[in-house]
Amino acid sequence: MSLPHSAPTIRPARPEDVPAIVAMVHELAEYERAPEQCHLTAEQLQTALFGPQPALFGHVGVDADGEPVGFALWFLNFSTWEGVHGIYLEDLYVRPEARGTGLGLRLLATLAEICVERGYPRLEWWVLNWNPAREFYHAIGAAAMDEWVPYRLTGPALRDLALRGSVQPAAER
Repeated sequence: MSLPHSAPTIRPARPEDVPAIVAMVHELAEYERAPEQCHLTAEQLQTALFGPQPALFGHVGVDADGEPVGFALWFLNFSTWEGVHGIYLEDLYVRPEARGTGLGLRLLATLAEICVERGYPRLEWWVLNWNPAREFYHAIGAAAMDEWVPYRLTGPALRDLALRGSVQPAAER
């Protein structure tokens, strides 16, 4: 697929975009050297974005033919210190053939616009320390939050902690 001279258009994700977004998530996992860790299916993403109570939101960049060539998937977080929501960008990806068109910047700008319109003071995301996109993020004014150390519970440690907390009846949680 070749891109015309015009830049891709940004719009909210639609149900028909789900297969392309899932494919790009898997492309991103390959790029991030962890394809075996990516298990996203079209059914899962369809439910997350368009189910009865969606908690995930998305935007796509589409080429002149309407084909998605990039995406941003995000959800609301909450700052107890600020007392308001913000946006957490889970993933941003632009296919190689669409890079250099300004699509990544425009996807981020779209989320920044949502933050400003809604009074959200923060747009946050994580990036791998070796990812060359970090230079781009610094160039647009993003600051690395290197004083904060991310933690994650998964697998047996997550289940063990859940069991430790299960002494409280489920109705009281």
